[in-house]
Amino acid sequence: MNSYTAKQVAEILQQDEPRINLRTVRYYTQIGMVPPLELVGNKRVYTDNHLHHFRAIVTLSRTGETLASIQETLKQLSIEDIEKISQQITLYEPSRIIENETLRITDDVIITISPRISAEVKQRVIDSVSQALRGENL
Repeated sequence: MNSYTAKQVAEILQQDEPRINLRTVRYYTQIGMVPPLELVGNKRVYTDNHLHHFRAIVTLSRTGETLASIQETLKQLSIEDIEKISQQITLYEPSRIIENETLRITDDVIITISPRISAEVKQRVIDSVSQALRGENL
């Protein structure tokens, strides 16, 4: 497992979220948003699991969740679930949300379509997903 300093974590996270800085990393650590630091030798360090937590925090905050709500959510999740959330960070980039069209097919299925897709192809995608959900042959 990789180990990082707080400064390294901040630099890595700034690639995904420019508003994250060293002060934010330390604050989230202090208030318990991320697990306690790991002890490697005689130093306390961040690990890849901490990065997953930070990315999950950014992802969930982009959905409008409060820090308190995010903290409670993360406490209840396994590291595997936190990693899944952290991998969705690019889905919630502000430019993507503005550019792309998000459509709710059902309560369980939401699709996002680029504006570069023609109206005809977009409708075929929606129809195909809807048919698959109804269990119809395509």
